[in-house]
Amino acid sequence: METVRRTRRIAAPVVAAALVLGALVGTGSGAEKAEARTGAVRWSAAWGAAPQLPSTGFTPNWSQEGFSRQSLRQVVRVTEGGDRARIRLSHAYGTSPLKITGATIARTAKGAAVQEGSVRHLTFGGKRSAEIPARGELRSDAAPLRLKELDSVTVTLYLAGTTGPATFHSQGWSDTYRADGDHRADASGVAYTSRTQSWYYLTGVEVGGGAEPAKRDGIVLFGDSVTDGFGSTPNTNRRYSDALAERTGRPVINQGIGGNLVLNDSAWYGERATARFGRDVLDQPGVSTVVILEGLNDIGFSEAKGQPTYKPSPVVSSAELIDGYRKLIGAAHDKGLKAVGATLLPLKGSDHWGAHAARTSDEVNEWIRHSGEFDAVADFDKALADPADPDRLNPAYDFKDALHPNDAGYRVMAKTVADVL
Repeated sequence: METVRRTRRIAAPVVAAALVLGALVGTGSGAEKAEARTGAVRWSAAWGAAPQLPSTGFTPNWSQEGFSRQSLRQVVRVTEGGDRARIRLSHAYGTSPLKITGATIARTAKGAAVQEGSVRHLTFGGKRSAEIPARGELRSDAAPLRLKELDSVTVTLYLAGTTGPATFHSQGWSDTYRADGDHRADASGVAYTSRTQSWYYLTGVEVGGGAEPAKRDGIVLFGDSVTDGFGSTPNTNRRYSDALAERTGRPVINQGIGGNLVLNDSAWYGERATARFGRDVLDQPGVSTVVILEGLNDIGFSEAKGQPTYKPSPVVSSAELIDGYRKLIGAAHDKGLKAVGATLLPLKGSDHWGAHAARTSDEVNEWIRHSGEFDAVADFDKALADPADPDRLNPAYDFKDALHPNDAGYRVMAKTVADVL
């Protein structure tokens, strides 16, 4: 489920990271497990992005060229407050160690600028620099920084060496900035003269409170480009994950990847849902619920013609897709998470539409609604359908590709989920 502006193909394995980071089981870091034993800090995931293989097949980005003697400044909005913060970095698709020369976190001012006096240097095992092994990940130590729910924070990495291609998240719908040289501690954004709308290496911001019982009320939204926010207005935090956090007051972690598939890995659109679920959902601290919205790409890629990134594109049956959902539900339940099933959105008129997609999406949605295997159901299909033609998105909610919602549609999705939590 993706609009692709360029179609240069890459060839690279996409499954190795799942073997290292965990597939349908969460791994957790040593520090995380030690803190859980001592009860010293209550950590909650407050923002997240699912890592992807470097690729130029999206909007322009720096993932394949990487970085050298450059500062990388990334702005994200946290959905939980606390008095300390730490970051999570992924080198899932790296083939050699990654050297992080230094990193800071600060409250955001405007654009690439940060608030004076808020810059905190991050450490890793007590040191300001760190090395992440190929296909590995790393959490920083805690930094004292008081944050409120829905505050924006700026994370800056200084990469003095040459990184090679960078693990990234393609479509962030917010500006990321780059500067030559070491500007990690700058309050001003003047040095940051280049920008894209992708995130690099940064896959999580977690916030901590005092030594109090964990609330475990976080929500992970797991899915494809609809979850990722395709069609939302850039730099305005209008994805459905943002709207849900605003509506519920609970931490919401967006783990969507545009074009993602339940059953197949893609060099463009990430590891299949069943392979990345452990890393992207089960390994998030403080969460209690996952909302699963996947499958339109499995159904629809085989209908689209002449799109080289829509590969693999086997004809997938409803039974095969349901088997994939059952694996996700079982993994969530094994971890003690509530699994909310979301029906597939109407898709008539899109490049994913055809006789097979129409029949299979109806079969899948009926199973989601009536099987009883999910703990609750968010019926996006009904909530966003055109009253005059239920197979189509309501024009009031359509981004104008007959596949993705606009800002108003994402608000309806947030309400639909909030009503069943």
